[in-house]
Amino acid sequence: MQKNENLTKLIFLSMMVAIGVIISPILRVEGMCPMAHFINVTCAVMLGPWYAFICALAIGIIRMIFMGIPPLALTGAVFGAFLSGLLYRLSKGKLVCAFIGEVIGTGIIGAIVSYPVMTFIWGRTGLTWFFYVPSFIAGTLIGGSIAFIFLKHLQKAKLLSKFQAALGSDIYEGGDVVANDAFGIAFLGFIGYLATVVAVHQFVAAPSPFVENLKYIVLAAFLAGAAVYWMVNRPKQA
Repeated sequence: MQKNENLTKLIFLSMMVAIGVIISPILRVEGMCPMAHFINVTCAVMLGPWYAFICALAIGIIRMIFMGIPPLALTGAVFGAFLSGLLYRLSKGKLVCAFIGEVIGTGIIGAIVSYPVMTFIWGRTGLTWFFYVPSFIAGTLIGGSIAFIFLKHLQKAKLLSKFQAALGSDIYEGGDVVANDAFGIAFLGFIGYLATVVAVHQFVAAPSPFVENLKYIVLAAFLAGAAVYWMVNRPKQA
């Protein structure tokens, strides 16, 4: 049984690597590859942190060798993949935590690590420590959201646990509730706030009052969305 599960995991991992390489050019610009984050979160939930790390590493190496992608293919994937799977397990199966792990791992950690890699190894000039943060966060929000919606539908259809069982992965029942999803929406507000601050500082020389206050508008919009989601979907009292 153990050998069959390991073989199934390797086959699924190979499929995820192949799919990741094929769909990675979709919506891609330098510093933003949303579909890579879709693969990261999906693989992290299905297989766990180490398999997700290996998947991101393999996809990144293939893209660098055959597509001429800079080392961003690695720095913008491996940290988020591992942290996504780790937080998913530590939270006992909360999909929103897998999403958050990808955003933090790639959008912040991976973006910061990309600066010395691209500057001292790749020879890129004119960069700063936070240069890639806005684009990396934008990519994780897009790709992570797609993965979250996809996995949420699998969970509601009772298919997610079946896939995890077939793969021999850890299964968590009842890990997601409305409060978790609302918290995830609110957390996106904080990430959006951070990305807006960095983007304005990096790319706007003389911001107008509206641009200066844009970070608060982004944060307020997500907090309001979280509140509305909670009010609409919260469990009704009997």
